Amino acid sequence: MTASTASAPARYPSLDGLRAISIALVLFGHAVGTQGFPLHQMHARLGEMGVRVFFVISGFLITSLLLAEQQRHGGISLAKFYYRRALRIFPAFYVMVAVIAGLAAYGTIELKHNDLLAAVTYTTNYHPDRAYNLNHLWSLAVEEQFYLLWPAVVAFAGRRRGVFIAATFALAVPVMREATVRGFLPGEELLGGSFHTVADSIAVGCVLAGLRSKLETSARYMHLLASPVIALGLVAIVLGSTMTERWPAIDMLVLPVSNVAIALLIHWSLTHHTSLVGRMLNAAPVAYVGTLSYSLYLWQQLFLNPHSTATYCRFPLNIVLAIAAGVASYYVVERPLLRLRERWEPRLFSAPTK
Repeated sequence: MTASTASAPARYPSLDGLRAISIALVLFGHAVGTQGFPLHQMHARLGEMGVRVFFVISGFLITSLLLAEQQRHGGISLAKFYYRRALRIFPAFYVMVAVIAGLAAYGTIELKHNDLLAAVTYTTNYHPDRAYNLNHLWSLAVEEQFYLLWPAVVAFAGRRRGVFIAATFALAVPVMREATVRGFLPGEELLGGSFHTVADSIAVGCVLAGLRSKLETSARYMHLLASPVIALGLVAIVLGSTMTERWPAIDMLVLPVSNVAIALLIHWSLTHHTSLVGRMLNAAPVAYVGTLSYSLYLWQQLFLNPHSTATYCRFPLNIVLAIAAGVASYYVVERPLLRLRERWEPRLFSAPTK
């Protein structure tokens, strides 16, 4: 049984498990080189791959929810969307930024000029000269820019034209990325962070959401997706993409193909959540880590700093502290605000009408 975009389930099977894998890759990639960690160098860009998986999931999930609302109510309430996103994302984010600002004020850590301004305005991805402790906010800035733009596109363009726009953007980004590498477009220092050079992964997730119902009516597609050989091949493509050099010309092909492979693996996970792998992804401990993934991502950078000699950045204490901070953020900040969001939403919004 598959989760239908029309029914808009509260949680899609396997997605939390995939988030758990993604945050594990980020934690591992950032822990490499920290004091006491067994590895001091890692050629595979595992942390970057973890972020790209997050991006594809975001594109898929947000688009699925938007299309489901549009189908149920004949329209999309942008106000409700931004209300829900704001109470989900902003409180924990700004608490973390405030703590970083406080540590910098006390001289515990160092920040660079305009780091805090870029952080609070979600423009870190366009602020290349940034301190390590806020460096990871580039990806959250990309996601927030996506949240700002995409819902209005879906609301006014609809499913079919929205999928076309997302697919066009997914094809255009690698071209813009290559043009930037070759100097035809400005902003080479922003490669790997600027929205127009990385958001093709999010767009691929949007395309999957828009085409999912149609794909699942194709017996040939579903047969191919179920093939163990195809599944292993997709995994090989994704892992292989982490071994390429940074931004060579081949990335124009490698990254887009890898993004499509990630999307297909997400679709496989959704449609095969009762398989052995699916049950592992949906196991309670794994899904729990996925639930904490945003909190863990917010706080891990402070502790997984290979440039710091502080005790709290030494392995394995740094891992323990990163997890503890993420858990505290989830239960002290995020959960209470989510309960408040659900309590006030019915009073603030009514379903859009045709």
